[in-house]
Amino acid sequence: MKPLLLNADMGESFGPWVMGLDHEVMPHVDLANIACGFHASDPDVMRRTVRMAAEHSVGVGAHPAYPDLVGFGRRPMACSPAEIENLVLYQVGALTAICRAEGTEVRYVKPHGALYNDMASDPAVFSAVARAILALDPELPLMTLATRDTSSIRALALEHGINLWFEAFADRAYDHGGLLVSRANPGAVHRDHGTIIEQARRIASGQPLTTIDGSDLLLTADTLCVHGDNEESIASVRAIRQMLNTLYGRA
Repeated sequence: MKPLLLNADMGESFGPWVMGLDHEVMPHVDLANIACGFHASDPDVMRRTVRMAAEHSVGVGAHPAYPDLVGFGRRPMACSPAEIENLVLYQVGALTAICRAEGTEVRYVKPHGALYNDMASDPAVFSAVARAILALDPELPLMTLATRDTSSIRALALEHGINLWFEAFADRAYDHGGLLVSRANPGAVHRDHGTIIEQARRIASGQPLTTIDGSDLLLTADTLCVHGDNEESIASVRAIRQMLNTLYGRA
């Protein structure tokens, strides 16, 4: 069984405003998706978060977004493909420089929020993101959503010559096609600790999930996203880490 890497969104504070409990999450994850300043974060927060990741031997990923601090990057924006290519290149480049200063490197790119969703549904957006990555480092994998049928996005990735890492979510509800249920809908985010752990276990062990309409959904993923912005979610992160260690025979 291929080990499922645990990832979390990090570095989303801004100036004196603190978001998330990064210091409590970092010891339990394999990958840190670090905000690059467009939806959250600033240079000081970015560098502190990169340093923390390096101290815990956690892989750093760039988490670029649309330029939408007020909406936390969750609102679609009418950016042209050229603008998307440039804004991704700008953000990943900034994090690359900070990583270099801290003696580490960017290992992958995971777009955030609306950009992540648009990339999964619009080939023009995907192509723009891919071009930015290829211009900076053709070896960087692109993290995208694991769905019921990934053939279309695999074909796009093959066309551009870019590697994909497929991501699943422990605390989000899925629809029949394997897309995340919109946060605007009731039940989109799981709150129950047991439900989150069970969904993580099913994804990690290759068992089907139950979608919001009651159907079975089998996801093939490389990495599992967890969130750690409150004490309850921190408990879930710890429990998922322990569950994965037990599943893969780790100490």
